[in-house]
Amino acid sequence: MAQAAAVAKPPAPPRRRRVSATPRRLPYLLIAPAALLMLGFIAYPVISVFYYSLQNYNPTKPWRNGYAGFDNFVHAFTDDPQFWDTLTFSAKWVVVEVGLQLLFGLALALIVNQTFVGRAAGRALVFSPWAVSGVLTSAIWVLLYNSQTGITRYLADAGIGSYGTSWLSDTSTVFPAAVVADLWRGVPFFAILILADLQSVSKDLYEAAEVDGASRVRQFLHITLPHLKDAIILSTLLRAVWEFNNVDLLYTLTGGGPAGETTTLPLYIANTSVDAHNFGYASALTTVAFVILLFCSIVYLRLSKFGGGDK
Repeated sequence: MAQAAAVAKPPAPPRRRRVSATPRRLPYLLIAPAALLMLGFIAYPVISVFYYSLQNYNPTKPWRNGYAGFDNFVHAFTDDPQFWDTLTFSAKWVVVEVGLQLLFGLALALIVNQTFVGRAAGRALVFSPWAVSGVLTSAIWVLLYNSQTGITRYLADAGIGSYGTSWLSDTSTVFPAAVVADLWRGVPFFAILILADLQSVSKDLYEAAEVDGASRVRQFLHITLPHLKDAIILSTLLRAVWEFNNVDLLYTLTGGGPAGETTTLPLYIANTSVDAHNFGYASALTTVAFVILLFCSIVYLRLSKFGGGDK
């Protein structure tokens, strides 16, 4: 009986090994130094800008420095007409540039996505301007727009226009001239992202559409565009932010002129801080620009329903 009771007794449950928390925390520990550095490089400038936006800070006039409260913001919205002029031009610049870059970038992506002889060379030629810096781009186009050796001279030789014409110094032509220069560099950005997304479209969808008798236009509207929706939304948002903050090209190409015709809000901020040394007011303008970009980005993503639609 004792032996039977010993046999019938269930075995003791195995002891659970205590799992060390170190392996689970190891990935976070490894990325912690880089995360702290990024946080420092991002958080400190943002916090310092918010701090100086509430100050009167001009190193050349230290006797006027001190706490200003919201005076800088009030001055921007009520007593500074240049702020509204530059903000209006920034909006115009973003809408025109992003719209045209998207249109031409989509067209180029559809072209280089086709199979033809020399496609690799064609893609390299299309994408190469994106590798050029903004300052170098503006230097190239300054030479092209030169009144003595540039495009206008050859047009004058052909009987179009007159000699000595400078498109960058004429208020009626400086905006389209600057738009064309930035298009040359910005279109490849859209072409690259859209082409990358086009590569993932299943060929079976187009074959099925052809069997059903769908035309090329209907295939583009009902297959290609829905598939490219998220890529287009993301690329336009990124490019809009970059174009709003565009300083290097316009500063080198036109310097904000003539007569302030091509001065964006970031360029006005740069002039206010670097040239006028009014860092308090420039910080307030930067804060306003940050809030505008944040608000517009949130509204744009909400209205476009980014990531919420099925391809």
